[in-house]
Amino acid sequence: MSSIQFSRIPRLWTIQRVIRRYRLQEFLGRKPRRDPRPRGMRLRLALEELGPVFIKFGQALSTRPDVLPADLALELAKLQDCVPPFPGTEAMRLIEEALGKPIADLFDEFDPVPLASASVAQVHTARLKPTTPSDPGFEVIVKVLRPGIEKTIFDDVQLMYLCAELAEKFSAQARRVRPRAIVEEYEKIVFDELDLMREGGNAAQLRRNWLGSPLIYHPAVFFDYTRPNVLVMERIHGVSIRELDRLRGLGVDFKLLGERGVEIFFKQTFRDNFFHADMHPGNIFVDVSNPKNPSYIAVDFGIVGQLSVFDQRYLAENLLAFFNRDYKRVAELHLESEWVPSSTRVEDFEAAIRTVCEPIFQKPLSEISFGFFLLRLFQVARRFNYQVQPQLVLLQKTLLNIEGLGRQLYPELDLWKTAKPIMEDWMRSRVGPARWLSQARKDIPALAESLPVLVQQVVRSLERGGGLDAGMRKSIEQLRLEMRAQQKRQNRVLVGATLVIVGALLWCTHIVSPEFGAALPVLSLALGAALWWSARR
Repeated sequence: MSSIQFSRIPRLWTIQRVIRRYRLQEFLGRKPRRDPRPRGMRLRLALEELGPVFIKFGQALSTRPDVLPADLALELAKLQDCVPPFPGTEAMRLIEEALGKPIADLFDEFDPVPLASASVAQVHTARLKPTTPSDPGFEVIVKVLRPGIEKTIFDDVQLMYLCAELAEKFSAQARRVRPRAIVEEYEKIVFDELDLMREGGNAAQLRRNWLGSPLIYHPAVFFDYTRPNVLVMERIHGVSIRELDRLRGLGVDFKLLGERGVEIFFKQTFRDNFFHADMHPGNIFVDVSNPKNPSYIAVDFGIVGQLSVFDQRYLAENLLAFFNRDYKRVAELHLESEWVPSSTRVEDFEAAIRTVCEPIFQKPLSEISFGFFLLRLFQVARRFNYQVQPQLVLLQKTLLNIEGLGRQLYPELDLWKTAKPIMEDWMRSRVGPARWLSQARKDIPALAESLPVLVQQVVRSLERGGGLDAGMRKSIEQLRLEMRAQQKRQNRVLVGATLVIVGALLWCTHIVSPEFGAALPVLSLALGAALWWSARR
């Protein structure tokens, strides 16, 4: 055994003691003494006792209903990230060390008592020094990583890998949930959270995407005061989404707030492809300056999500097919994207999906649980060897958070009715005439610019060679053919774009005579798209 492994013995002993105390041997395929408490509760209590890293791991596990039994996922979702703060004097020392100046030189005011404390960092309030005599100084929050947290997380993650390997070795049940893959996924997320420069960049991108929107506000980041372990941001003033009684007393329009939450999620995911992936109630506040027109304020941007173009398109098509109850299309999309094996019978998978989906439609949110729906869907999909999509895990987690938020705010909120128009608009923007015209505008200048470049190449060759030999004549002939091909492609793009425009106008204005019906605009659109596509190949 290496020295590194010897250094882990005390922590391993602690883990073993906690496993025995909460009778968790059953997760390793053994039969411990009977405990009246449910296994999910015992697992949650054990993770809480093991500390911040294991608490966050439990939270990550709770977002994996595709691999975790329902009773465990629901219980782990109750984990609270309440960690005692470290001393304010230590926070001040870390800030001064990171920024290279005394606190008094950096801030006009600094509160050593933390405003909030979490597993990897804590937050202090402060005020920046005024820049002019009339400037009162900007109110900010200062987020500081816990001292030594990197080593703590690294050591505990390595222990998690060891525990996962042992579980996979000795338990068939554990092998089915792929504990090593789950630890690997968690490791990436938690180490991303430890870089506060990264969090600042996430916050700045979200702010840029939504600046001026009446739906949500993101605080400004002060990068001159930000380092990998220190983040300084604008301090926001709002009412926590958890304070429902206070919001209700202020007359906040909960229906509008719930609908806006759904709209924000879908626009972040599909319009921006950059979504806040840690939207639990502790990170959401409400601007109540106009209770009848409330908006959100978001904080804590350590975890964000993005999708590939492929996953974004297939996810959008899946959601629209769900909304339209086109279960056959859902089944076909799963096969096309290879989320289920190609040998799967579409009809069998379609019937299984219908069994899960049909009972939940046209019901208010108060009567259904999207979390339960996902659990059932994953259970059905597992029968068809559904392949877990790690890139969609953060999106699933965020959608479950949105559902929980909607259930608290306005239980009658119709998630489907709110989301469907957003998805339809997005799909039209991706595959309709507007998209083709936009791409054509991009292609035409590139084609036009390529011709002068080719001519310049010939001129330079002539100047260097002083005459035309057989090789040069061959090059010129190739150039002539290439220019002719370029011209043909450019013409096809122009004609295709014109046909698309004409088709779109005929379709929208209905000026075609009845005997033609929809055939003429459809033909024009089809020919235009075909010409444009052939020009791009």
